[in-house]
Amino acid sequence: MFFKKRHAGTDISSFIACVARFFSLPEQKVSGWFMPENGGLVLTLPFACLSQHQALSLALQKLDGGDKIQIRQSIAFGGDAKRGHRSIRNLLAVASGKGGVGKSTTTINLAMALVAEGARVGILDADIYGPSIPIMLGNAGEHPESSDNRHMQPLRAHGLVANSIGYLVPADDAAVWRGPMASKALQQLLNETLWPQLDYLLIDMPPGTGDIQLTLAQQVPVSGALVVTTPQNIALADAQKAIAMFNKVKVPVLGVLENMSYHQCENCGHKEFLFAQGGGERISGQNKVPLLGHIPLDIHIREYTDAGKALIVDKPQSAISQAYGAAARQLAKQLYISGQDKAQAIDISIKEAD
Repeated sequence: MFFKKRHAGTDISSFIACVARFFSLPEQKVSGWFMPENGGLVLTLPFACLSQHQALSLALQKLDGGDKIQIRQSIAFGGDAKRGHRSIRNLLAVASGKGGVGKSTTTINLAMALVAEGARVGILDADIYGPSIPIMLGNAGEHPESSDNRHMQPLRAHGLVANSIGYLVPADDAAVWRGPMASKALQQLLNETLWPQLDYLLIDMPPGTGDIQLTLAQQVPVSGALVVTTPQNIALADAQKAIAMFNKVKVPVLGVLENMSYHQCENCGHKEFLFAQGGGERISGQNKVPLLGHIPLDIHIREYTDAGKALIVDKPQSAISQAYGAAARQLAKQLYISGQDKAQAIDISIKEAD
């Protein structure tokens, strides 16, 4: 929670207006981000956007006194203030409604983009029947360690932590489980993993709207959901079902991300819309949720995920990395905005007097 304090006798309205314009937010949303400290002002940004700090600082420096403002980042707590997992500030469901739209690939790259934006990030692979996160992280042969044969340490890769049923069962085996058992496995993965302090835990959902999705929504209160789709009608129909499911269980849909939007020729630059065009805009408009971005169909995405490597780490300035980065920043911002309508948790620390 960010308290609305002011310097006595100091007008910071121009700073507030500048920050509001920069993030395209109402001024009342950002006024509480300013705090007095040691005779100056500190601007604390409540969502992941490290790559934007320099540009924001330059914008503030154009104002009288703006060069003395310090910019920090502290991710706000999202979701039910009374929920468990206090070490995790935000739980985000990444869903699609159907398979084959690149949901797991999107989860991996958004997670890495959030790490690049200065956040502490984890991934929970909730696709019990088809876990692919271990392969995409390049550590499919590893297993979580446990000191008490009950709780697991998440595995680390590319600056984030993760856990998946794929780390616990042989790669060539299948989880032939009925819905209740799969739901129980999901709860164990979440509750029995020793997650460190995280700003965001991205939950890679299985396709569909069945037991696992309901378990997550009802027993593991998530902060919000992202729906991944491709532009063609058959994918949009299933994405619509995913949005309807989240609406029924009162999980905020933070936005839609259109994957495989187009293919761009590396030689001539021509864009070809292989799976139709404008689908993301239509479903976004119909449901009044933001369209967080368009991710092209690109061979480098496939190559890096198949190899378990991090595209965003190796090629941060590439067009693909920039697209994921922009989508991750929008997702983080929408999550913060969504949480403003709920009771907020307050972090309290007590220090001994000198």
